[in-house]
Amino acid sequence: MVFSVSERTFNQEVLASPVPVLVYFEAPWCALCRVIHPLLLQFQAQCGDEIKLAGVNADQNFKLSNTYRLKSLPTLLLIEKGIVKQRLEGFCGRDDLRQALEAIQLTYNITNKTDTGIKTAELEYNNV
Repeated sequence: MVFSVSERTFNQEVLASPVPVLVYFEAPWCALCRVIHPLLLQFQAQCGDEIKLAGVNADQNFKLSNTYRLKSLPTLLLIEKGIVKQRLEGFCGRDDLRQALEAIQLTYNITNKTDTGIKTAELEYNNV
């Protein structure tokens, strides 16, 4: 599930989060944002509680858009302990995003396991 954050809740929900947060800057008029949304939901399902997915409406949160110097939408930022670890922007479609999300999963060694029908994710951060 993508939870919405705003300028008012960003510090608490993203910067102070004990787990990494993939912040998804989007806008209602952005067609590519709508196209990639299902992939982001799938990524969140695979990661479970190990990486949170937060959505930010770039039009309604102009201060955040300026702070993170958005050049295009959608833009994704992987933020861990208040620091931007990865920036994903300028991808051309679903395949580009899929590859980027797979790279994030590899970075954090997130593997899906099925244990009596329950899907879990395991996080093991590599200091590379």
